[in-house]
Amino acid sequence: MRAWVMALALAGVGAAAVTADAQTRSDRPGQALTLKRIYGSPDLGGTPPRSLRISPDGTLLTSLRNRADDRERFDLWALDTRTGAERMLVDSRKVGSGAELSEAEKMQRERARIGGQKGIVAYQWSPDGRSILVPLDGDLYLATLDGRTRRLTDTPEGELNPGVSPRGSFVSFVRDQNLFVQPLTGGVARQVTTGGAGTVHWGEAEFVAQEEMDRRTGYWWSPDDRLIAVERFDEAPVETAVRASIGASGTKTFEQRYPAAGTPNVLVELYVMRPDGSGQVKVDLGRETDIYLARVDWTPDGSALLVQRQSRDQRTLDMLRVDPATGKSTVLFSERAGPKSWVNLSDAYHAMPNGDLLWTSERDGYRHLYRFSKGRWTQLTRGPWVITELVGVDEAKGLAYFSGTKDDVLEQHVYRLDLNRRGEPVRLTERGFTNSGSMDKAATRLTIARSGPAQPPQVYLADASGQRLRWLNENAVVQGHPYAPYLASHRPTQFGTLKAADGSTLHWEMITPPLEPGRRYPVFFEHYGGPGTGQQVTRGWQGPMPQYLVDQGWIYFKIDNRGSYNRGKAFEDQIWQSMGGVEVVDQLAGANYLKSLPFVDGGKIATYGWSYGGYMSLKMLQANPGVYAAAVAGAPVSDWRLYDTHYTERYMGDPRKVARAYDEAGAIKDATKVRDPLLLIHGMADDNVFLSNTTLVAAEMQKGGVPFEMMMYPGYTHRVGGPDAGPHLWGTILGFLDREVKNKPSR
Repeated sequence: MRAWVMALALAGVGAAAVTADAQTRSDRPGQALTLKRIYGSPDLGGTPPRSLRISPDGTLLTSLRNRADDRERFDLWALDTRTGAERMLVDSRKVGSGAELSEAEKMQRERARIGGQKGIVAYQWSPDGRSILVPLDGDLYLATLDGRTRRLTDTPEGELNPGVSPRGSFVSFVRDQNLFVQPLTGGVARQVTTGGAGTVHWGEAEFVAQEEMDRRTGYWWSPDDRLIAVERFDEAPVETAVRASIGASGTKTFEQRYPAAGTPNVLVELYVMRPDGSGQVKVDLGRETDIYLARVDWTPDGSALLVQRQSRDQRTLDMLRVDPATGKSTVLFSERAGPKSWVNLSDAYHAMPNGDLLWTSERDGYRHLYRFSKGRWTQLTRGPWVITELVGVDEAKGLAYFSGTKDDVLEQHVYRLDLNRRGEPVRLTERGFTNSGSMDKAATRLTIARSGPAQPPQVYLADASGQRLRWLNENAVVQGHPYAPYLASHRPTQFGTLKAADGSTLHWEMITPPLEPGRRYPVFFEHYGGPGTGQQVTRGWQGPMPQYLVDQGWIYFKIDNRGSYNRGKAFEDQIWQSMGGVEVVDQLAGANYLKSLPFVDGGKIATYGWSYGGYMSLKMLQANPGVYAAAVAGAPVSDWRLYDTHYTERYMGDPRKVARAYDEAGAIKDATKVRDPLLLIHGMADDNVFLSNTTLVAAEMQKGGVPFEMMMYPGYTHRVGGPDAGPHLWGTILGFLDREVKNKPSR
């Protein structure tokens, strides 16, 4: 589950520790933000490049960039790293066919949270640096550096999961649930697997792998192009959910295989084969078939596969070493969860040419870097902070680059670690920003993306020491920038802390309008609250919506409760088999703090959340009637038995074994306890949190005679947004909150 969310305490107020960002701003009134402009083009945050990649020869840096006249359409651009000259390599409007995407690709994009994007959403360099594979409108194109494109496929069926093999011999993709391979230089596509039909899929990632495990593909090339490891999964055991996709002009029904908590998952197998499909060898994944295929990688020399096998209860993660010639597997090591806990998956690991493995583990309570060598472990980092990503490894110099929270839990930075000397990590990025990084394969150059509370995303190229070489997109908010007309009225974000009931530190942020002496203000209290998702309170760009809310006279506030990510296992584990518990208590602590402030109207605290946050809206009203003046619940999960296995069982366990925990966590049986104004919102084609989650709550409230309001969005999935629905959505939310909270007399 991911949040679909947007983004202070006042210095010296109350017992909270408060720090204010040093931000220069004008006292002059700025141009007024509008909902239409927030969702219009160009994007108010500018057009920062995304999916940045350095060409194999290092001369070009390619990226995807949205258009000034259509913020949801992306084209492929290239920047010359020697001269700084930029040019569009592929214009998605000129090259694309405009064909409608297949239902399978639409669902994949929903899983990747790019369902609203158009044009080019992914691409891949060929290893020789002469061409780029570009998927577009369901087909594949090969772009060359002279600006020309050649169409590789032209079929009614869409091509999923396209890729270029490591040595550039082949293009591979999934069509009609089977894996295909064709020469990169041209030729006929060969079907590699057979039997993909009905419930059987080859080369794809199953639903929960895409939605919850952050695994997008189901096949993996060996480094020398000789072999492919291919996943086969069968959905036959998975229960069928009949889902209605209700649109404006009609309704379609889908029989979607959806593995709800406590029900069977897909059956997963892994095979190794040649690029023509011959020589298939089945990988031994163990006797237990009710498992998750979490990660698959080849060792650098291609001599073995490294397969991560996760148990159904997610309390054990085994690293298997697989002989591709025989399929025989051995367990290299296992990660095991402590009491009332689970093992989180991560992509922060790296196989070394000498056989060592750099691996991140939470075994000491925080995610840190370890070296696994010849059966022995060496811990390389330690302390009450976490590593969030392994950015790159310079194998020749023995240097590792990672992002983490060592200096400040609200700021993610990029660090360098000497693997041989094992000293303290060296920070390479500037304080005051939230940063992420990527590197070329040899780890000689860094691409840093960063943002701050008053600075939309920026991107720059740096050397391996972190020294900035060139802005790739400075995105300075100066004259001509889309946000420049609104900068004068931009209000600063301030941060502070509270103590939870167990003594844990809770971080919060607040933005206020210019405060007038003696006046008290209503609060727009946003929350998410769920585990497994990045923290909400950071020193990063929040987008224009919080500023719009402040312009409308609201104080904007949010707090990260226990159970959220990047704070260590002890902080996160408190949600174990008790969703809707400590999160609700911690959000209440935030509300009580707000009520203690002299400039807050304690009777006008409105709360809002989407997805897990929508669930929290329901639980907060049910647990604490009268505390919140009103609540908005967007696409809420109302019964965790209705949500998928991998996410739900990780935290809640198996409902067949711990039914009481699910009963307590649900939001349906207590729906009639709601006494405060409630607005329910849901997309009527949601294939992630099904619409029935909202209709079950609505029916229970209607049966109990409890009034509420509701807004449904025909044709929209879990994401309700874009230039059409976005302004209507927020107009509805704020119209409701104005009536029920802001414009009502103070209590």
